[in-house]
Amino acid sequence: MLLRICLIIAIVGGLAAATVNIVMVKNVITTTITERDTEKSAKETAQSDLAKTKKELTSTKDQLKTTKQQLTQAKSDLDSANGKVADLQKKTDELTSRLTQTQAERDKFDQELSKWTQLNITPAQVVQMEADLKKTIGERDGVIAENKILDAKRQDLQSQLDDLRGLVKIPPEPAGLTGKVVAVDPKYDFVVLDIGHDKNVVAHGIFLIARGGKLIGKVQISSVTANQSIGTLLPDWTHGEVMEGDVVLD
Repeated sequence: MLLRICLIIAIVGGLAAATVNIVMVKNVITTTITERDTEKSAKETAQSDLAKTKKELTSTKDQLKTTKQQLTQAKSDLDSANGKVADLQKKTDELTSRLTQTQAERDKFDQELSKWTQLNITPAQVVQMEADLKKTIGERDGVIAENKILDAKRQDLQSQLDDLRGLVKIPPEPAGLTGKVVAVDPKYDFVVLDIGHDKNVVAHGIFLIARGGKLIGKVQISSVTANQSIGTLLPDWTHGEVMEGDVVLD
């Protein structure tokens, strides 16, 4: 009986201990579940915050990229504006310079006009006087040219007259005059030179003919035109064959 009582007590004690252990395990499980749920909630919150932060970071990067693009465009616009300002300043300086020059020319014109006004001469009269002066100069130049032609003809006629009278005189040739032989007729010993009345060449004048600094012969002019002359080779002075291109000098 005592043994049964002891056994019962032992069983009851075991049940009590088991009950205590169950309660403790339950409490641990409950605590663990609570901590797990808390950690899960915290993790979900952290993940949500992380996702939000990533989204905000992406947005910030996009804004930064847009800002850089806007800054680059703004710098380009600024450079373009500075270039336009520089061009405008250059044009302004040029216009200012032209204006200053125009004002100076206007002042000079006003001074000249004042002088003509004091002489009681109008601008139209000045223009007419200038035209008359140009016409007079042209007429004078024409007369001078005509006089040269008449003088050349006079010299030719005088030369022909002297030939007829047998009074041929060798005239002095212009100092420093040079020319070239442009044609040669060895059969009749006459040559054509590229100098004439335009170089003051006259009939009966005598020229030397040289090649390479060596005397080849002499030629006496028989007739003269405006820019050419014909002469006869002097046999006593011929030291070689005269050729086209030989130099003629006084």
